[in-house]
Amino acid sequence: MARSDHRLKPGTLWRTLLERTALARRRGAIHSIPTTSEVIEQDRVAFQVRVVAALEEKADAKSAQPARNPFLPYDPDLFVADVSPTHVALLNKFNVVEHHLLIVTRSFEDQQTQLTQKDCEALLIALTEIDGLAFYNAGPVAGASQAHKHLQLIPLPASTTEPRLPIEPLLRFVQMNGATGTVPGLPFVHAYAPMDPGWTDPQKISGASFLATYLALLRAAGLSVDAAAGSHAPTAPYNLLATRRWALLVPRSRECFEGISINALGFAGALLVKNEEQLETLRRHGPMTALKAVALARNGRG
Repeated sequence: MARSDHRLKPGTLWRTLLERTALARRRGAIHSIPTTSEVIEQDRVAFQVRVVAALEEKADAKSAQPARNPFLPYDPDLFVADVSPTHVALLNKFNVVEHHLLIVTRSFEDQQTQLTQKDCEALLIALTEIDGLAFYNAGPVAGASQAHKHLQLIPLPASTTEPRLPIEPLLRFVQMNGATGTVPGLPFVHAYAPMDPGWTDPQKISGASFLATYLALLRAAGLSVDAAAGSHAPTAPYNLLATRRWALLVPRSRECFEGISINALGFAGALLVKNEEQLETLRRHGPMTALKAVALARNGRG
């Protein structure tokens, strides 16, 4: 579904996102979900935990509707821009974080397949335009709610003194081993890689370079890799997080901890719970304990 009138021009995605968000609000196309938040500290990380009562309402509404792919066709009121010939940017209809962007393949690809160079190019275009956290939930075990392949991006605050994500203080202690590394403070299987500043240079096309790093992260985390160009091979479940400075990949063993669904944002230090009982569960056990339970333990099992 091409929209040539909204073809992305370099340097315009943020302004277009603001304009399309305002229009979608006027038309009632997006629904910002109110939350209350609490900080729970564990293992030197100040986790941000949001209580989102509307999650229960959203789940009830979904269960009452027949299953369908919301991206084919997508709601035109949620359209932001054509990121690339293969990907479109859409607003997240039910957003908890303001200006939450979805980067969706135009044609159907399965969310559990390996990322391709085209996916990597679209991710880098979005990161070049918006200084944020891009992330990918590879399948339902990793917290994906839709089967159609989509990456996501949320803007980050412009702070130069405070950590912009709760997990970032731990990343100062990364131990590199060649192109990838590990973070001693993360008690589960993962792989870390620095991002090349040139990858978000608008004058460069760096999809192939980032794809190579992504494949290296998969290998370092012990996941199988099909290195064929444009591969649509399935992968085991994992979460991928990427900013302009770093990328982190975490294999998954299960979706939930004590009924609390965890996706990639959890590994950035931000979790959602749907009631006070789940919040108390995290207070009692600790958010890092929850992440360890849904990731792969270092002995290979969750």
